Amino acid sequence: MPDIKTEIATLGAGCYWCVEAVLEQLEGVLDVSSGFMGGHVQDPSYESVCSGTTGHAEVVRVVFDPDRISYEHILAYFWKLHDPTTLNRQGNDVGTQYRSAIFVHTPEQRTAAELSKRQADESGAFADPIVTEIEDASTWYDAPQSHQDYYRQNKEQPYCHFVISPKLDKLGLNTSPPTDTPTRQ
Repeated sequence: MPDIKTEIATLGAGCYWCVEAVLEQLEGVLDVSSGFMGGHVQDPSYESVCSGTTGHAEVVRVVFDPDRISYEHILAYFWKLHDPTTLNRQGNDVGTQYRSAIFVHTPEQRTAAELSKRQADESGAFADPIVTEIEDASTWYDAPQSHQDYYRQNKEQPYCHFVISPKLDKLGLNTSPPTDTPTRQ
């Protein structure tokens, strides 16, 4: 079997549980992890990030096969899965840790992200201007293990039921994911 070429996208769009639940269902996405990026505190805890004092955003790291899904296609979902026009807020989640951000890993990703943002802004899909930050990727910090694959493991939890499931339904994605580790296509 030939080696699979992979790339990484790092995205912040509010609560990482929501973003992970959407992006892990896309064909060609091999893995999605929740974590933190973009702050000034080394080795931040979840609690310190939630305080809003670390500068970190809740983000997901998406490992994908670019022969099966493009970075641009992932960005197209990024614009649909949250409101990129609200500064430091997604629904009831408020603070800089919930900001809309694209952390780019290469000059090509920066070019693609800037073009995608401009196209989304000009599309008429949003009543207000997009405030998404585009930043160079910095040090990645894993979220606690209990926060990984949160939706799959906690589907009946109220936040999942009232926030994540309707988002998945709106995007035409599976609201009944398997409880075991999925086999990604």
